[in-house]
Amino acid sequence: MSTAIAVHGVRKAYGATVAVDDASFEIESGSVHALLGENGAGKSTIVKLLSGLGLPDAGGFAVFGELVRLSNPRVAHAHGIQTAFQEMTQVRDLTVLDNMLLPYGPVGPLGMIRRRTVRPQVAAHLESLGLGDIDLDSDVSDLELPQQQKIEIARAVFRRPRILLLDEPTSSLSGRDVDWLGEIIARLAAEGVTIVFISHRLQEVRAFCDSMTILRNGRHIATGRVADYADAEVLGMIVGRALDHAFPQRQSGARGRGAEVLAASALATDGKLRRADFQLHEGEILGIAGLQGMGQLDLFLACFGMAETTSGTLAVDGKPVAIITPADAVRADIGISLVPEDRKTEALFQKLSGRDNVSLPVIERFRRGVLIDQRAEAAAVAVVFDRVEVDRRALWTNVSAFSGGNQQKIAIAKWLLAESRVLLLYDPTRGIDVGTKNELYRLMRAYADAGGAILFYSTEIPELVYLADRVLVFYAGRVAAEIGEGSLSEDAILRAMLGAEDVVGPAN
Repeated sequence: MSTAIAVHGVRKAYGATVAVDDASFEIESGSVHALLGENGAGKSTIVKLLSGLGLPDAGGFAVFGELVRLSNPRVAHAHGIQTAFQEMTQVRDLTVLDNMLLPYGPVGPLGMIRRRTVRPQVAAHLESLGLGDIDLDSDVSDLELPQQQKIEIARAVFRRPRILLLDEPTSSLSGRDVDWLGEIIARLAAEGVTIVFISHRLQEVRAFCDSMTILRNGRHIATGRVADYADAEVLGMIVGRALDHAFPQRQSGARGRGAEVLAASALATDGKLRRADFQLHEGEILGIAGLQGMGQLDLFLACFGMAETTSGTLAVDGKPVAIITPADAVRADIGISLVPEDRKTEALFQKLSGRDNVSLPVIERFRRGVLIDQRAEAAAVAVVFDRVEVDRRALWTNVSAFSGGNQQKIAIAKWLLAESRVLLLYDPTRGIDVGTKNELYRLMRAYADAGGAILFYSTEIPELVYLADRVLVFYAGRVAAEIGEGSLSEDAILRAMLGAEDVVGPAN
């Protein structure tokens, strides 16, 4: 079989950080090839270089046997390479239609895009991908994150690539949406398209991919057929060390629940949350499950003062509270914090250092008159960086320079410094490698065992089964089922998520 992509001794450094270090491997034409490794292993750098978003410092690429210099995205496109990025490249204030046409929309004599000419083609394309329900005239910013990810993928497919690079495409998808992507990958592979698939989920790699390459610390570790490697062997090559048990031991059953910290009674918003009733206790990880759009996002936003409630109440320590803004939530007497769905745009300022991001919610703590005591600030932030195992260079380095996993740990460190009593974690392991997931799991369990309380939503059901003390399943905007520790299983959660009549109770 011919070679679609040949990577020859590629090296790429960003300042003192070597992202890719003398990597060489090949990807067969027409294959679905997984690119695996921890965050910071060099996967996304390879994808960016192939996409024309930078040139290697040494080495180079051959595409279908031709040595190429991919100096910009248009050159990459001319060689048949298209990319769907994890961090979406759409212009949020433009419509779906305009984003689908960028940057190649047909232009009329006066320089205006001829939308009417191509609108039927775009509509037919989305319909063929099962996305006919998305309004072409909606601003991308009005779409939920999974829909934005689908548009990112649909745009790349619309350009009829010979090589399709999928950079963690399922990090914002779950359940049926992942199946949707699997069908698209199978269809394109049958048409001869070469697909490079980055994912941290081995189950998806086994379902979608023929072959794989593993990178670690920017270096090539192995390339081969997916079927030739056991999961344990793959994980060992990815992290370069033996992992402890994937999930930490649950101790809450023996300890018993602590005092009630946060409670909701008949809570509803003007969005998708119709009614939520729950109690969260000290030392507890309360899991939240549900298909996309079942009200769980509104619940988290309402608890953090980011979604207006239309009825119901919230209580902290058994006393009703009004949480109108995030500033209300993070007050010391309430102590609620949120790690949101999209860390890059909602949790962190990418152009500020890790220290500035972490200290911002409690910056008054370090104010001395009109000045900030930077030495005290740095010392306090360094302590929480040690807790979450982030390199101390984050004290002075912009967070944009860090991998997704380290950015997520910085987002959590912010609330540890604020001494929050309740952590609202919304899909916190999205797009994070297996090693960093393991670290976050241990961090969550240690926080709960120390008396903290966690409200935890995940699109990965095994995380809920093995991390949560109990799980509330949302269906049609309501709490449809509560599954206790003794009954937790993937099957029980899935059945409730899908509205099984023997699990889902009557509407309140």
